[in-house]
Amino acid sequence: MEGSLSKDRLLRERFAFDTEKRSSAGIICGIDEAGRGPLAGDVYAAAVILPEGLVIEGLDDSKKLSARKRDALFDEITSKAVSYCIATAAAAEIDEINILNAALLAMKRAFDGLAVRPALALIDGNKAPDLGIPTETVVKGDSKSASIAAASILAKVARDRYMEELDRKYPEYQFAKHKGYGTKLHYEMIAQHGLCPEHRRSFFKRHTV
Repeated sequence: MEGSLSKDRLLRERFAFDTEKRSSAGIICGIDEAGRGPLAGDVYAAAVILPEGLVIEGLDDSKKLSARKRDALFDEITSKAVSYCIATAAAAEIDEINILNAALLAMKRAFDGLAVRPALALIDGNKAPDLGIPTETVVKGDSKSASIAAASILAKVARDRYMEELDRKYPEYQFAKHKGYGTKLHYEMIAQHGLCPEHRRSFFKRHTV
């Protein structure tokens, strides 16, 4: 009972955080990314504008949720958001401009895809892309802001679904199991089959294959 009360309090605090930002800035969006660490695949980002007064039960940092819960929240967020956009930067772009810049590029693309222009963008982490509007970075923002938590879920679910598509295209790498991360299984598959076109070549300069 105590744990559920604590979760409920934290949920309310996430939405209260956004309400406070809206009171001074106006329309806000949350932006987060997924997939900076994997050895393969695109990096994903999402931008979300939630309506004022909305509370989505169970909304949390995507990493703290089960895949089933993320899928359910994905549907709820996309159906109730004022506007949202999911965007990517490809493995080749990651190799060309590095993963940090590629993640920021994906964030900018997600922001640019919003149908409504916000007055303030809340960005998870400590680096923000140049969006042409005021931005505020929020360390561990997916635990503090409802809008950023929503963006983290959209980015994570979209990327996981994309990795399942890659699994069907390149079944020998078993991408559906490890989502491109540097697991023992993934390295074993690379040792057997080499790199595929979706692997981030630049990551292998500092990883042993």
